[in-house]
Amino acid sequence: MLSVSEAQAIILNLVQPLDNQRDTEVVDLLAGDSRILAVPVTSPLDFPHWDNSAMDGYAVRYEDVQHSSAEQPTVLEIIEEIPAGYQPKSTIQAGQAARIFTGALMPAAADTVVMQEKTRRQENRVFILAAPQPQEFVRHKAAFYQAGTQLLPAGIKLNAPEIAVLAAAQCPKLNVYRRPRVAIFSTGDELVTVDESLQPGQIVDSNQYALAALVKECGAEPLLLGIVKDEPVALRKVITDAAAIADIVLSSGGVSVGDYDYVDKILESLEAKIHIRAVNIRPGKPLTVATFRTDAMNRVSTKFPVYFGLPGNPASVLVTFWRFVLPAIKKLSGIRAGWEPVYLKVRSHDELRSDGKRETYLWGKLHLIDGVYEFHKAGGSHSSGNLINLAQTNALAVLPLGKTLISPQQEVQVLQLITP
Repeated sequence: MLSVSEAQAIILNLVQPLDNQRDTEVVDLLAGDSRILAVPVTSPLDFPHWDNSAMDGYAVRYEDVQHSSAEQPTVLEIIEEIPAGYQPKSTIQAGQAARIFTGALMPAAADTVVMQEKTRRQENRVFILAAPQPQEFVRHKAAFYQAGTQLLPAGIKLNAPEIAVLAAAQCPKLNVYRRPRVAIFSTGDELVTVDESLQPGQIVDSNQYALAALVKECGAEPLLLGIVKDEPVALRKVITDAAAIADIVLSSGGVSVGDYDYVDKILESLEAKIHIRAVNIRPGKPLTVATFRTDAMNRVSTKFPVYFGLPGNPASVLVTFWRFVLPAIKKLSGIRAGWEPVYLKVRSHDELRSDGKRETYLWGKLHLIDGVYEFHKAGGSHSSGNLINLAQTNALAVLPLGKTLISPQQEVQVLQLITP
């Protein structure tokens, strides 16, 4: 049985990013939010576009005002007023100044801005009451970015700051990776949909809904294939169909060692290579990870999918997705780095226990207490079949193999799921 770190290494080695030639699309800037940039961006514009003022005040020549003081102010003639968006008409000569506002273009020959709080105006004259620093409050052309150089690299997620930069650089169209396609289905004779009448012994299929939501959260496209009965022929067909249309296939259930757990046998019959059959983790021990070695599925893409056979218990599905599938989708999506789970060291509010035989994940919530994050374990049973107390959680506390107890107020490593 593989350790958690060994399983993660195998999975990330199997998953290859989308191709930056075949797997891209062009979208409008407003549709670029949360997408992954596929091609580096350059701009023909310098930032700032021109020398401009960083302050409301007076544009001057430094040599005229370098000895100014409240006792001996320098008196300059105001020859022009320059608001933002106005093109100056004058060149500043010795003994002259221009009234200028934040963001406005610097007039020719002026090299410094004196903030208005250090001046006194009298009609068309300004009294400089303190000597500025050379070039003070001047934002110089190309000081932030030089035209023609790389503005943003490929492989980054576009959030609000990046969208703002692209808008300022006048990039109305973006070349981004397409969204990864993730096929999802659940297995089990006992499963029913949310709108079916529940009979004795039946269970509502929550896994498919949870996985679809998780897939959407990480920017991929879920392809829902429904519930499949524990019948080899039906399972073989849906696995074949899923492999033909998806980059990643997620099934839940059917991967343990019971008489009705057919997934591994069907994968082998399809000549898939099974890389992982079980991981030393709680919850989530029965985990199948496979790749297809032949093109028997009539693929719509040249890239073969990675198959994840997740356990059937709801908590196991969520934990194995967060721990193993999410990093795989991130890498597949074209993100150039940072696929691995994000861990924090925080203080535990509660006593955390494990039998020490497996790497154990306990769900709960991070709270900010006096500026320090504290992990509060969710109440109730932490059984792999208990979905209820997973609601409103945002972190998983990790007890390593061999660790049986973390006492209250002790440090614990947590896997952060969403921003607290």
